[in-house]
Amino acid sequence: MFQDEMGSLMAFVAVAEERSFTRAAGRLGTSQSALSHKIRRLEARLGVRLLTRTTRSVSPTAAGERLLETLKPALADITAQLESLTDVRDKPAGSIRITTADHVAETILWPALNRWLPKYPDIEVEITVDNGFVDIVAERFDAGIRLGENLDKDMIAVPIGPMERCVIVGSPSYLAKHPVPTHPDQLVNHLCINRRFPSLNGKSAWHFEKDGQPTQVRVSGQVAFNRPEMILEAAVAGFGLACLLDSQVIHQVEAGRLVRVLDDWCPAFPGYYLYYPSRRQNPPAFQLLVEALRYSKG
Repeated sequence: MFQDEMGSLMAFVAVAEERSFTRAAGRLGTSQSALSHKIRRLEARLGVRLLTRTTRSVSPTAAGERLLETLKPALADITAQLESLTDVRDKPAGSIRITTADHVAETILWPALNRWLPKYPDIEVEITVDNGFVDIVAERFDAGIRLGENLDKDMIAVPIGPMERCVIVGSPSYLAKHPVPTHPDQLVNHLCINRRFPSLNGKSAWHFEKDGQPTQVRVSGQVAFNRPEMILEAAVAGFGLACLLDSQVIHQVEAGRLVRVLDDWCPAFPGYYLYYPSRRQNPPAFQLLVEALRYSKG
């Protein structure tokens, strides 16, 4: 493509992604009129209309969508290659954006960053805590952190923690008033503390497995939360049985404030992973972070 059109191509990508000249101008640090001029010039050079403009919205035409599909990975590679030039500096530099769930952010990610970041004062890390599922490519994150069973197959995944288990726990006061369940089906007769997942449009089922036979149960109770910390607090207070990660309840179990039940129905599964797109060329700062977070059994 023409060398003098690089700015016009970047302007087109920004407007097409943001669906707005205003937001694209803010993203690129330029004016709306300058963006409009660049895109009109690009459309004139190509002889096709790339954007459909109305008073309320901007969207790519069919030709614009084709061009966008080609440009996005190409520009991403160029950006990554330029960032990789920082390896000739004395110290790695750059910014890294990560989306993560709250529990792993508090127990694995931040403790690791707290030790690692002081060694690299020119590296900036932005952490967005979100317990829902996030499209890291669309939201322009460098990486995400989720449990291994929830990862897309086209991502590179690096383990950053040990195997996990979802366990069922209740307080001694609750279990003193209700029979201890020995089979997941018996949970329908118990008060259970549900967790709501906005991305799933409601409450999720509790999953179990024993001797290779999976089963799931939809439970009910007096309270439900969208945050595990509140579920844990309600379980300790005796409001019912809760389904949480073993790493989330271990301290309360060891202190005797919670008791595990149905333990033989709760197998281990892959723990937390850092994941990122497989096509990207990662800059040195990101590679260093990956190695700092990588989990080793030894």
